[in-house]
Amino acid sequence: MDRSLDEMIKTNKKSKPKAKPQRRRSSGVKQALLGKAAPAAAAKPAAKAARKAAAAAPPKTVAQPADKIIVSNLPLDVTEAQVKELFASTVGPLRAIQLSYDASGRSKGIATVHFQKHGDGTKAFQQYNNRLIDGS
Repeated sequence: MDRSLDEMIKTNKKSKPKAKPQRRRSSGVKQALLGKAAPAAAAKPAAKAARKAAAAAPPKTVAQPADKIIVSNLPLDVTEAQVKELFASTVGPLRAIQLSYDASGRSKGIATVHFQKHGDGTKAFQQYNNRLIDGS
């Protein structure tokens, strides 16, 4: 202990090179979730092919019969009676219709239509989705 602290620090720095901290490798799952590519050595060929096929295939949706639809983008002067007449005559019997109004009592152009038969909502959707009614 005949040396000063400064001298001891200088000699320790010269004699021992500092070891770099090792980086931890994250798993391929974590990298896939974060959007980074998994290391090629870690990915198995079968798993890689399955991921490619799943990414390329569109999501499967199963159309289930519905008894309710929401009709939007209606002209603001359309009444519940007009909506009822249209769907009752072209699709089937109705249970209820509700037209949405804003705070001042004006129509928002959105109607909720409940059909009596399960599946009539799907039929109405297929018939009228993205279509103009009465040319307006």
